[in-house]
Formats: sequence, structure tokens, C-alpha cells
Amino acid sequence: MTSMDRDELECFLILAEELHFGRTAERMRLSRARVSQLVQRLERRVGALLFVRTSRRVSLTALGRQLRADLEPHHRAIDAALAKAADAARGVSGVLHVGFSGPPAGELVMRAADALRAAHPELDVEFCEVPLSDPYGPLRKGEFDLQLTELPVREEDLGEGPALLTEERVLAVASGHPLAARRRVSLEDLAEVPLLSVAGELPAYRQEYQVPAHTPAGRPVARGPAVTNVQEALMLVAAGKGAFLTAAHTATYYARPGVSYLTFDDAAPVGYGLVWRVGDSTGAVRAFARAALKVARSSAGTAVAGGVRPAEAA
Repeated sequence: MTSMDRDELECFLILAEELHFGRTAERMRLSRARVSQLVQRLERRVGALLFVRTSRRVSLTALGRQLRADLEPHHRAIDAALAKAADAARGVSGVLHVGFSGPPAGELVMRAADALRAAHPELDVEFCEVPLSDPYGPLRKGEFDLQLTELPVREEDLGEGPALLTEERVLAVASGHPLAARRRVSLEDLAEVPLLSVAGELPAYRQEYQVPAHTPAGRPVARGPAVTNVQEALMLVAAGKGAFLTAAHTATYYARPGVSYLTFDDAAPVGYGLVWRVGDSTGAVRAFARAALKVARSSAGTAVAGGVRPAEAA
């Protein structure tokens, strides 16, 4: 068998991930016919089918699954080696400032920083929590070079990567509130209690995420006092001034008497991904992003404190 060329390798691995010829063609910026040609050429090299194609779906054969398992670690290693060489050529050095939203994101940032320092001793990493009331201000001002924060981010001047962490959303209510006896709630129950809002520079879509104006069925949701940080929010919750939509880790890292945390049956999980200024991606920023992705992948599927899970698809 002759050696596989890079186009065949990329095509095989992307199709194995997407299981869709159209999406594979889009990612490779090729025609669907060219993708099909590359796959067929590789199958001829191997001497067997690697994919099962029907009119409705594409799936890997047993041999295809084995080849993917064998190739992926080497492909990542090659990409990492090339990236490391490029970083060395550009000079990854100085101080990188990284923001994070919440303790679980901070823990991933610290682990990524340790890995990055080991690979690049000349680069120092400093990190600080992102203000709840101004999630993008420090990044835009240059106080952070990038940050690990809640997704989505719909800002024209900011880019975002894939989710590296996911966790469930919960509702923090006063322990004496009638909802607290139920332990589980739905988004429709938000109409039963005022929701604390977040003061400061939040885009409209972030405020709607934090304090939706209506339930999915159209019932109005009352707005309670505005807060600037989690501790302030929980103080008001315990005093019966309103409920607070938050992430599951809050129950672990900010436990306090008088507050109960209720799990949702129907709320989408919270995702955290890296965010950076468009057009300002330095070698150090890219090196940190790779380190964070590697940390997330190494922990994928393993629950950590607060019920947070590194994202499987990262």
C-alpha cells in the first residue's frame, strides 16, 4: 500500500467526525465530488470500505473506526509539533492575561496555564475572574488577552471557540419559598417568582438569558433587584427578594444557609468557551487555546466539582 497524502488524511478524519459529505466539503472548502473522490482513493489504498453510505446516512465500518482510532493521536501530535515550532519562530513569551467566569472555568484556566508554562517557560500566565456585571469590558480594554466565559457571545469584535465545559442551570430560591419544596422545576415556574437581574454593561441577549421576559408559554416573568456579583445575589435570595438563575457550580462553591438550588427539567446547559478580540490572536493566545483544549479533552466525560463536565465535543 502506498502512503496516505495529507488531503486524504484530513478528509477521512473530518468525514469520520461529521458523518456528512456536505459538511465535510464545507470544512475543507472542497466540492462534495472531490470529498467523495478522496474517500474512494483512500479506500482503494486500504483495499476495503471505510464508510457505509446510504441515501440517508453515513457511518464508519469497523475497519474505519479502527483506522480513526489509530490515526487521530498521531494527527494531533503532528499538528501540535507544527504549532510548537511556529510558536518558537514567533516567540511565545512575556505575560498572558486570561479571564475566567466562575470557579470551574478558573480551575481549567489554571491547569492550562500550568501546561503552557511547562512547554514555554519564557511565558508567564496571570488570570483574574471576569466581572459578572461587565463580561466583555476588560477583554475589550486589553486587560485580558482572552477569557473562558459563558457562551454564546454574539459580539462582532469578539471571536469564540467551542464549549470546553458544560454544566446544568439551576434556580436559586429562598429555602422558605414554596418552590423550594419541589427540588425540580421547569422554565414555566419562572413566572412564580421575581428574578434578580445583573446590573452593568450586559448586552440585551445576555440579560434575556439571565432574566427572560417571558416563559416559553408566554407568561410574564417579574424582574427583581439588580446585582453586581454572585454573593450579592445569594444574599438577596436568602432574604426572599427574588430568585437567581445560575449555574450548578454555585451550589458547591457559594453554599450558604437560607438558599435552595432547584434543578431544571427543561433548561439548556451552560457552556463555557474561550473568547478573544477579533484580529488580535497572538502566538501566546493560540498556544493557550491549544493547552486549554488539550486539558478539556483529557478530562472529557469526567464530572468535576459542582457537576461540571468538560465538553465531549471540544
